[in-house]
Amino acid sequence: MNDTGASQRYDAFRIAMMVVGVGVALLLLWHTRILVLTVFLGILFALAVASGADRLQQRKIPRGIAAPLIVFTVVGLVAAFGSWIGPTVREQTIELRTKLPEAFAKLEQWVEARGGGVIATITGLTDDTAVPAPGAGNPADTSSPSGIATDSTSRARTDTAVKGVPDSATGAVVKQAPKRAVPMTLRDRLLAQIGGIGRQFLHVLGSTLEVLAGIVLVIFLSIYLAIDPSVYRRGLLHLVPRSARARTDEILTAIALTLRKWLVTQLIAMIVIGTVTTIVLMTLKVRAAVPLGILAGLLEFVPTLGPVLSALPAIAMGFVDSPQKALAVTIAYIGIQFLENHLLIPVLMKQGLNLPPALTIIMQSLMAIVFGVLGLLVAVPMLAAIMIAAQILTRDDDIPGAVPATRV
Repeated sequence: MNDTGASQRYDAFRIAMMVVGVGVALLLLWHTRILVLTVFLGILFALAVASGADRLQQRKIPRGIAAPLIVFTVVGLVAAFGSWIGPTVREQTIELRTKLPEAFAKLEQWVEARGGGVIATITGLTDDTAVPAPGAGNPADTSSPSGIATDSTSRARTDTAVKGVPDSATGAVVKQAPKRAVPMTLRDRLLAQIGGIGRQFLHVLGSTLEVLAGIVLVIFLSIYLAIDPSVYRRGLLHLVPRSARARTDEILTAIALTLRKWLVTQLIAMIVIGTVTTIVLMTLKVRAAVPLGILAGLLEFVPTLGPVLSALPAIAMGFVDSPQKALAVTIAYIGIQFLENHLLIPVLMKQGLNLPPALTIIMQSLMAIVFGVLGLLVAVPMLAAIMIAAQILTRDDDIPGAVPATRV
């Protein structure tokens, strides 16, 4: 009996310690979340660098030279491109920053000119600032029975009611009526949202020094992991029980191959979309075409939500000239995304990740809310890694008589 009680107390203590351990691990993970996500980005880019190092190794170039050569060549090309196009980007970025409020104001006028309706209801462009005319149900108004002021005394009383000073006729102090709150315009709301995004971005990344430190960390992680990935792979496998190492190794292989292909595809798509968008915007004579094209290329790294976010400022800039140009920009962005989804991506990646769109959007929204901009960047590859691991762990090919599942 005593043995049974001692065993129960031991089981309860073990469960309690497991709960405490999981809680401490989650707390530690939360406090180091920025570092964890940055390391994940470093691993992701290391997969692409390792692919290039494999090809250079086949040409008798050692991996210790090939990996740094690839990374620093890419960094040098980006720096050279930035120096070449920097003045244009800086000039057009200033124009973009100054013209966006004007674009939002013209968009607001365009909606109001068409009577509001559903668009005004959605955007909040309703006319709530109308001031009631004197004598129309205003108790502070003194007027004739017909509601029209007949002498200067009544007008003076109205003035004193507005100013909140003693009325010379009655001696009573008339309080000033509270001013009605003026609703925010569409421009104010959009600018407030943009400012909120900027504050969230700065809150996540901290400061310029932390941003640079994160970039340096990603660069050197990519180099070191690509030079000898087998060392880190073996070390990771030693952390799992021996019976589960074969399955774990299969999961790591599948994740590495799929994410490597996805990342290379995304990088190529970013360059293509950024270039094509810039050319199209310049053809349409949209202001600040170069920074808008670069923005479209950068946000291409964020599937589903990125193209929508990049299209909004371009469409707004189209309104600076005319609603017709804004419509042309909208059609252009839709056409570019259609060609990308049905031509570019299928050619670059014949066997895609096959991620459910609804699950992708939910994952992106959740990661953005919890971890900010950095979480939004890693949401899709992290979801892909989780789904690949789940598919391999739940397949039934090790059950006698079962049909093996298709490998990712």
